[in-house]
Amino acid sequence: MSDIGSYDLKKLKNNGVMKQKSGDLFSVRLKVLGGHVTSEQLRALADAAERHGVGHVHLTTRQGIEIPCVEGTELDNLQQTLGQGNLQFGACGARVRTITACQGSLCTYGLIDPQAVAQAVDERVTGVEGLPHKFKIGITGCPNGCIKPQENDLGVMGQRFISRNAEACMECGVCAESCRPGALRMEDGEFVEETELCRNCGRCIDACPVEAIEDVGTGYAVFVGGKMGNQPRMADRLPFEVTSVEGLLDVISATLQWYSDHGKTKERFGATIDRVGLDGLVSKLREAAGGSVYAG
Repeated sequence: MSDIGSYDLKKLKNNGVMKQKSGDLFSVRLKVLGGHVTSEQLRALADAAERHGVGHVHLTTRQGIEIPCVEGTELDNLQQTLGQGNLQFGACGARVRTITACQGSLCTYGLIDPQAVAQAVDERVTGVEGLPHKFKIGITGCPNGCIKPQENDLGVMGQRFISRNAEACMECGVCAESCRPGALRMEDGEFVEETELCRNCGRCIDACPVEAIEDVGTGYAVFVGGKMGNQPRMADRLPFEVTSVEGLLDVISATLQWYSDHGKTKERFGATIDRVGLDGLVSKLREAAGGSVYAG
């Protein structure tokens, strides 16, 4: 066992290696994208935990994996073992952290493919440096919001846009029964449509027996400035939706640039928004989305 004072603890932490409370022991965070881990990686993980740790791992609240109780002298060996199983150390510090995502392409409620979006986002943000503080991104497949996009610095939620043909509608009320927020409802035998309440879940499309509600495409709602911790802040939803992955990626890049330009060191994104104001950010992100802003 070597002297803990000989380690550059800040550098180690930036690479996902965190000192534990006592002794020359570290907890090593791995890079896991969207909670997706292959069987090959699981076997390598088990081998690594047994050889270089104490035989168990910790699953984090953000779909991450940590190997605890690794001695400092074993860090290089651990990294080599993980590499053989296509695993790598994660990242801490002032950068984009683990991107969380649900299995929306498999879920019956899913409207988008969050795993594919997470991969595209990861490729876009990899290597981004110079952020004022850590930045967390979560991608959820539908308005059920299982990934809790409102709790992320930037959250993405799948959307399904509709168009109702009033002439074809029989006002039978079947769609109203499927509409949880009450955007479509029956009142005293009359059909009421209140679009402001619509969450773009698309259930009414599948429910309508005469196809009077048309599916006009899918897209993404974006939330900015959320966080948990000892000073929670729910994210603000942007007042527009994005209709393409490329447009979404441009919005995310513009968000990170705005945060870099306006944020103070150690200031979380939501605090920057509260200090500087949301309007300027919204304008910048709408411009970044370009022709991918939903016009419905």
